[in-house]
Amino acid sequence: MTATILDGKEFAARVRAKVADHVTLLKEKHSITPGLAVVLVGEDPASQVYVRSKGKLTVEVGMASFEHKLDADTSEADLLVLIARLNADPEVHGILVQLPLPPHLDSDLVINSIDPSKDVDGFHISNVGLLGTGQKSMVPCTPLGCLMLLRDHHGSLSGLNAVVVGRSNIVGKPMAQLLLGDSCTVTIAHSRSKDLPAICQGADILVAAVGRAEMVPGDWIKPGATVIDVGINRIERDGKTKLVGDVHFDSAAQVAGAITPVPGGVGPMTIACLLANTVTATCRAHGLAEPEGLTV
Repeated sequence: MTATILDGKEFAARVRAKVADHVTLLKEKHSITPGLAVVLVGEDPASQVYVRSKGKLTVEVGMASFEHKLDADTSEADLLVLIARLNADPEVHGILVQLPLPPHLDSDLVINSIDPSKDVDGFHISNVGLLGTGQKSMVPCTPLGCLMLLRDHHGSLSGLNAVVVGRSNIVGKPMAQLLLGDSCTVTIAHSRSKDLPAICQGADILVAAVGRAEMVPGDWIKPGATVIDVGINRIERDGKTKLVGDVHFDSAAQVAGAITPVPGGVGPMTIACLLANTVTATCRAHGLAEPEGLTV
């Protein structure tokens, strides 16, 4: 068996096109321009690249982009003042504080200072609680992108056995909640799980989000299963630096029915869903109908 490749890059382009269409509609019918504010503290190279990409794509879909780059030694008080100003700004519909923050800043305090309705990362404790109880919330971007890929491939997910390997607050836990919301039978597995291979082998849907390069080999995968690889790991191989996922792609692709590649799978969906969340937040702020297919 050779797995179908779930092309996240192509699917993300489709999501961004939907976002752009809805942004045009908001401008023409309601004179509203969705605005996304991104706050970057310090000079982490990976974060700088990510923020540049976000800004570029925000403008491409017709939104207003507000970038705030602060020195690494910015005080917590000054950062909270900026977030309060963005919370009160009617031109800003989405706020994202790029993680990780410098060690002297309390990430939980900072994230929970964002207005939950503008929390387009979906990390605020209020949004976590709303998602966990099945209520309308802002949904974390990476799990939302994974769910979109799964729905596009399967149609209905009802009744499927899903295993999420990883229990992070950013991916593992919200991913499990979204799969439960689509009526999957969900298991969260992790480093302390007994007989992890056997747990994975029972999955119709396997989501790997552990941050360990190529941890999941092909013989852990049920024949025909759908594999969503969230991992992005940089390794040295044959004298070159290479990006790989949490799944051993070559062996898994011989067993799975469908699989996301790394790179080009889940990664592009994350930014696409950030833009989708910003449109959703804009519509909710103005009491307008939310665009179909851009949220849960």
